[in-house]
Amino acid sequence: MTRKLSRRDFLKALNRFLAASGLAGILGTMVAYFYPPVLEEESSVPVSVVHISELGIDDSRKVAFGRYPGLVINTAEGLRAYKAVCTHFACIVSWNPDSGMIECPCHAGFFNPLDGSVISGPPPAPLRVLVIEIIDDWIFIKS
Repeated sequence: MTRKLSRRDFLKALNRFLAASGLAGILGTMVAYFYPPVLEEESSVPVSVVHISELGIDDSRKVAFGRYPGLVINTAEGLRAYKAVCTHFACIVSWNPDSGMIECPCHAGFFNPLDGSVISGPPPAPLRVLVIEIIDDWIFIKS
């Protein structure tokens, strides 16, 4: 003989199901936080940046390059490429053509666009230089 499910039993079962679902959501989030996906620190293959005709003097491009972006600058002295991450607190740096410097917005760090050296501010080391290759008028960067 089948037992009829009372309203009270149904609400208890629903309550247990919702509690278990909520707990699973919280625990799943915690596990994902402590075990993040593995991010490649740097790209293992050359990364295409832009066609050389699209990058004028004093212009720059940022491009995904592993965990942190790469920064390519076309200065009057030629093309330069760096990891676009400040050596102070890993903020993303940007090229400022008005000041002629690479700037970190977090703590006023300034870098020389010709060699990546620190001009002023708290960064303890220069920017990491990336290798530039030009293949069929396309700019590529690599480690």
